[in-house]
Amino acid sequence: MRECDGALTRQGSSGAARFVCPRGHAYDIAREGYVNLLQVQDRKSNSPGDSKEAVAARRRLFDAGFGKPLLDPLLAMVGGLALPKGSAVLDVGCGEGTFLGAVAEKFELEGWGVDISTPAIEAAARRHRREHWVVANADRGLPFADGSFRIVMTIAGRRHASEFRRVLAEDGRLVAAVPAEDDLRELRAALHGNALIIDRFGPLLSALESSFRLETRKVVRHVARIESKSLLDLLSSTYRGARRSQKESIENLDSMDVTTSWTLCSFRPK
Repeated sequence: MRECDGALTRQGSSGAARFVCPRGHAYDIAREGYVNLLQVQDRKSNSPGDSKEAVAARRRLFDAGFGKPLLDPLLAMVGGLALPKGSAVLDVGCGEGTFLGAVAEKFELEGWGVDISTPAIEAAARRHRREHWVVANADRGLPFADGSFRIVMTIAGRRHASEFRRVLAEDGRLVAAVPAEDDLRELRAALHGNALIIDRFGPLLSALESSFRLETRKVVRHVARIESKSLLDLLSSTYRGARRSQKESIENLDSMDVTTSWTLCSFRPK
């Protein structure tokens, strides 16, 4: 609740559980296992974040292995930190939970995911029952105590530097991934006639420099043949979704080679 920083305590059993603060603000835990902390004033639309259709498209892509070229080096990076079992990890802008679920399961960590999209959190909670899922606006603030996490992750998501720093332990790490300049270049060229170079790493550094210093940086690239149906899922899984003209362009393609390219980084807190 805005202007209330009271700690939330879980009350009740499965089916009637909720979180309650000392001032009496209460949030029911949905039957899927997540809690929705999003307030009316934290919304810019009636249905903020990814739509149900976008979430379903992204889940299909990940289930088909589309996210593996990023997931494998992400797991390697987290594994290199040698965290004790049970350490807490937060994924900000977690979407439907594939990355957090894999990290938490492989290293036996306590996983927490935050996203502004209710359909995304519902999908995450249904599949990854052992992790904790929260609907909230991370741009306004993270609903966690200072120093709660050994790792904070943001995969093409939010970059609220001061909040990341606040909830991260002193010996923790921020792990961030942003699309590299040539990400989806073939698809962008097919839709727009060219593939503009878009620098996302520079803005990431600028956003984080007040609270973090870069520790490691790695660019991971993968080229795969993508069929027309999956190309449509790629369009639909973007934040704004696909326009009709774009869908029609893709439907005329049987398949195409598509580059996925990410800049994966770890940061130490200052």
